[in-house]
Amino acid sequence: MQTASAPLVELHRLGQSIWFDFIRRDLLDSGELARMAERDCLMGVTSNPAIFEKAIASGREYRADLAAMKELCARDPKRAYERLAIADIQRACDQLAPVHARSGGRDGYISLEVSPKLAHDTAGTLEEARRLWSEVARANLMIKVPATKAGVPAIRALIAEGVHVNVTLLFSVDAYLAVADAYMSGLEERAARGGRIDATSSVASFFVSRVDSALDPRLDALASDPARAATAAKLRGKIAIANAKRAYQAYLGLSASPRWQVLAARGARAQRLLWASTGTKDARYSDVRYVEELIGPDTVNTVPPATLDAFRDHGRARASLVEDAAEAQAQLDQLALLGLDLDATCEQLLSEGVKLFDTAFDTLLAAVAAQGK
Repeated sequence: MQTASAPLVELHRLGQSIWFDFIRRDLLDSGELARMAERDCLMGVTSNPAIFEKAIASGREYRADLAAMKELCARDPKRAYERLAIADIQRACDQLAPVHARSGGRDGYISLEVSPKLAHDTAGTLEEARRLWSEVARANLMIKVPATKAGVPAIRALIAEGVHVNVTLLFSVDAYLAVADAYMSGLEERAARGGRIDATSSVASFFVSRVDSALDPRLDALASDPARAATAAKLRGKIAIANAKRAYQAYLGLSASPRWQVLAARGARAQRLLWASTGTKDARYSDVRYVEELIGPDTVNTVPPATLDAFRDHGRARASLVEDAAEAQAQLDQLALLGLDLDATCEQLLSEGVKLFDTAFDTLLAAVAAQGK
């Protein structure tokens, strides 16, 4: 920890864990992941189909393994991909096992996502999640499940079985509350069966920058409306952070509820909010905007490589997440008065998110299948 960069150490001191939204075999081969855990207080890793697609389709380090599985690549590209992914996830889990132990099971997790093809299939999600959990066989694995209508009951069932779950593709506060209820229900079910609930972990991955990417053009379109232009201009680039701050206020309310206090008394771990999609997509905004403005206790921020480098270089840490909660709510109220529907936007983003991962998965499998020709 002594060698870690100052801005990242300060995040750690303020109660936020930094996870890395990236995985690739050379990161493991070189020992860089373990070094980042020391240098940068890196506490976990997330992956998704798009990350694996880029790594496997373009990474030379996978070519020998793909060549050795030529027949499998042609016959069952999904299984061939899983062999590569599971091997990488196992190695990453092993390299962050010291973080997992040091944090008492709070951090040190590596996330592996169920197929996006199963986003609307509860039974299929459960079957694949259980299989991946068993095949990876690491205490610091998290299975990623999307927060779709079919995903929520799967999340509850997995938590009841003691599987660590990273709930992904959360955009709205209502969706977060449904996921938090599923987490608590799963713990309650596990406790009712006589199982331990003090060793099950979960994070709720709340996506941030994509909200601004969706709403900013709609706000810009109001520039020609004299009655709404000024308010629209003030809200540009503000709604994603305001939405996340409202989610955190909901988290604080749940943490203080009698229902959670009963579970906490039995040792249950909080389902932390994890800020995802925190790379800046608009060059007019600071490249560390979605890190600096969302720092608070009991949260995680999973950052892509460029954002981690930027924050290490010039990020400034402060307890920003609880700042101006009333102003954040006022901004959301003003958005509604402008006639822009945040809930509908979040539903659209969830649908688009599932499709994006689905497309990336298809591209990935096509690249693997090509190795069998």
